[in-house]
Amino acid sequence: MANKFTYQCSDCGKQIPAGGIVYTCPDCRAKQQPDQPPLGILRVVYNRDLIGNRSFTALQGNQFLELLPLNNLQSLPNLRTGNTPLYEIEKLDGIPLDHLLFLKDDSQNPTFSFKDRASAIVSAFARENGIDTIVTASTGNAGSSLAGICAAQRQKAVIFVPATAPKAKLTQILMYGALLVPVDGNYDKAFDLSIEATEKYGWYNRNTAYNPLTIEGKKTVSFELFGQMNQQLPDRIFVPVGDGVIISGVYKGFEDLLNLGIIEQMPVIVAVQAEGSSNIIDNLDQKVFHTSPSSTIADSISVDIPRNFRMAADYLMKYKGETVKVCDTKILEASSILARNTGIFTEPAAAAAFAGYLSFRQANRLPDDSRNVVLLTGSGLKDLNAVQTLLDIPAAVKSDMASVELFLKGKIQA
Repeated sequence: MANKFTYQCSDCGKQIPAGGIVYTCPDCRAKQQPDQPPLGILRVVYNRDLIGNRSFTALQGNQFLELLPLNNLQSLPNLRTGNTPLYEIEKLDGIPLDHLLFLKDDSQNPTFSFKDRASAIVSAFARENGIDTIVTASTGNAGSSLAGICAAQRQKAVIFVPATAPKAKLTQILMYGALLVPVDGNYDKAFDLSIEATEKYGWYNRNTAYNPLTIEGKKTVSFELFGQMNQQLPDRIFVPVGDGVIISGVYKGFEDLLNLGIIEQMPVIVAVQAEGSSNIIDNLDQKVFHTSPSSTIADSISVDIPRNFRMAADYLMKYKGETVKVCDTKILEASSILARNTGIFTEPAAAAAFAGYLSFRQANRLPDDSRNVVLLTGSGLKDLNAVQTLLDIPAAVKSDMASVELFLKGKIQA
């Protein structure tokens, strides 16, 4: 029987047969230089002959199994992952929009973040291959995601995180019963240690980009968007970018549809990075990668060495993607605007994508009647500390109606 898919190195183009555990291209990995983004990140390529000329509706009816690195949908967790809502927003602060705005709310996933898409596929693959322990490095979301999905699948999870990760995310990881390994260092150090642990203990590694199946999980958002928009493409999709895996997943999903002839062009993908962590945008036109230390409130996209830089950069250049950087102040403002206008409370990384949209809107870069999607990747409950500067929680009033009336009078007049 022909293989359902093969792996292809995104650097040298080498084809690697599927079967067993495969992470990166060994030839390119041997050329890896320190302090540089990883070489040899793999892309999953599906056997077109096995898919045939199936329509999007037919693929959708089978939950896109033909375009997933799995044998059986029953291998997936019983938690509802993906199929998150897409909301159309007509006004902001009471002002009607002259273009179409859609919000893809992935905080509705089981552990409240986009990362569940990748964790579900990795966990299902592990289940099909008799693997019971999965390890990952994370700033918090990927870790809590893997911990939650593994709990649902009765698998063991080991999570390496920077000790400074938000308490809410650490709480999630522990509540799901995972083994938490706080690291005295940043995400890059946690990543490297998780690889060493993988080699030492033989665990299966979920690390973003390092495991090519993470991109396969994240690409499912593109299939959903196309279906939810009545099989029409958006004009722009604003995506928060840190490691470069989410944006690569968005591209990969649409590229799969492009290769199957289901769509005829790629939508414009806008890479949004925090000004304090913009190592992908800053290096797009550079021959040699230069890293700058990251410092941003958006911890989920705070990365010194983007693990999927090369693939993300290739996609952005090949399909003429756009970029924008937003400062922390604008991220917090975007979070507030989004919450009070839509009822969606997002973490700073997700708010960064909305801040990118607001930047385009303010600069009149969104044509009338254009269809724009903002990818909201995580719940604001993941990191409450980040928004405290926006809040003025009132002191308690006395427990009598006269005091309440005085309080309300002052607030209403203000």
